Amino acid sequence: MTKAKVVFASITGNNEDVADIVSEALENKGVEVDTEEISQCDASDFEDVDICIVTPYTYDEGALPDEGMDFFEDLQELDLTGKVFGVAGSGDTFYGEYYCVAVDQFEEAFKQTGATKGAASVKINLAPDTAEDLASLEKFVDALIASAAKKKQ
Repeated sequence: MTKAKVVFASITGNNEDVADIVSEALENKGVEVDTEEISQCDASDFEDVDICIVTPYTYDEGALPDEGMDFFEDLQELDLTGKVFGVAGSGDTFYGEYYCVAVDQFEEAFKQTGATKGAASVKINLAPDTAEDLASLEKFVDALIASAAKKKQ
């Protein structure tokens, strides 16, 4: 059975919602999922799964979540060769050039681990409550599962 770990950081609840939507979609497709808040887990937890997902928020002018800094730094030290990763996050377009930059920063961190990008990153403005948001997250999950299946062949 394919295993996934979904790690989220959320102040407003929007990214927890993104994580919940992604987790539920994975479970509905037969993937075993563990979902945890970023300060409650270690980046090394990704070593035990096939699919690694982070849903971070971007704070202020492009800052990463404070409670996720250790996780972010530890992630970059891992060797996740053979794993598939995806990053999806909620932000606020009000911040212009800083909109969802934590998504980009986590994507770059994952690339340093040797993991394979399994899906295009998803950026959602505020709450993931439109049909378009849900479709984007469903497509994200489908791509991750397809990438993980290819890795197992």
